[in-house]
Amino acid sequence: MNWLNLCSGGEIGRQAVKELGLPVTNWFSSEIDKFAIKVAQDNHRDIIHIGDIRNVIDVTRNLPIDVILCGSPCQGFSVAGKGLNFEHPQSKLFFDFVKIYKYHYERFPQCKLLFENVRMKKEWQDIILNTLQEINPNLKLHMINSSIVSAQNRLRMYITDFEFDIPEDKNVKLRDIIECGCVDREKSYCLDANYWKGGNLKMYFEKSRRQLVFGDGCKQVGIADLNGHDILKRVYSIEGKSPTLNTCNGGNREPKIVCGDKPLKSASITGRRLDRQGIRKDNDLTVPITQTLEVSDSDKSRCLSTLTKDTVVSPLPKGRYPDAYGENALHWRKLTVKECCRLQTLPDDYCKAVSNSQGYKILGNGWTNEVIKFILKGKVNESK
Repeated sequence: MNWLNLCSGGEIGRQAVKELGLPVTNWFSSEIDKFAIKVAQDNHRDIIHIGDIRNVIDVTRNLPIDVILCGSPCQGFSVAGKGLNFEHPQSKLFFDFVKIYKYHYERFPQCKLLFENVRMKKEWQDIILNTLQEINPNLKLHMINSSIVSAQNRLRMYITDFEFDIPEDKNVKLRDIIECGCVDREKSYCLDANYWKGGNLKMYFEKSRRQLVFGDGCKQVGIADLNGHDILKRVYSIEGKSPTLNTCNGGNREPKIVCGDKPLKSASITGRRLDRQGIRKDNDLTVPITQTLEVSDSDKSRCLSTLTKDTVVSPLPKGRYPDAYGENALHWRKLTVKECCRLQTLPDDYCKAVSNSQGYKILGNGWTNEVIKFILKGKVNESK
């Protein structure tokens, strides 16, 4: 079978097909992001990269394609975006995809399609569906929430001519996939491509975005308190604001989770100018200097100096309210890359080939592996 994956990202589509054991003669992958390609190559050695989607027809002109997969860029359609829809420079690539699908379907009508995108305004959704049904009237639209197979609420639009059954809810809870700490809901908020930036309580409670995990390392916040939101509401209500991390961890790096015999990390105590939201203001001399903890990603100690604070150890960079908040102090963190892999039902180390920031982006833009598996499962097997 010849497979063609357009806007393929980190190739979660290839992962799903590999786990299903479906036959692959050639796997053509169209992607231009170098970090996504690196993840794809690290996990799948048989991929044939063919570059920009606008060059795909030239590369695949005389090949019979059995299955086309596509998750075209969603920035123009997302409710979190600016609503540019088909005018967005990335989302308008949808029409390049349509040309490719029409070209191959007319020459090889057995060609199957799986197209995915975000939930969007019905008028945009109808344009996409009607455009594709003009090529293949057998295509149907399905709205599927990844929550049935994962610990994440992720509602997506799938247009396909695969016949499949929605599986029973696997009842996977967020608390089942986190490395340590506590959570106040059964399913995570939907991952997005900007999750690498982290979150704060204001975004978490007011906008229902950017999932957080609560607790001081492995010392958990009381489950009853979290379930009732008592602690969270009390802390969040202070001055109507949500101060974020009062520690620095060397940039947008994965939080360090220390359980049992996991090693401590090298760190240093450094003076930084931070505002109440924890944002660095190095050039603003009116902002007082605050001593912050910066934890290294290296397994080696920082260079020794004459200052004791330059070389310390830390179990984990923690989000904490200033001591002035006393008993209301609360620790929180963002999900780790490993936990995000689990939300997308991927192996824990799927994004090990790239930095944590790039891993978050790839996972936020990617597919939920188990959803792709149950869509592809069955019909391909029957036809082959």
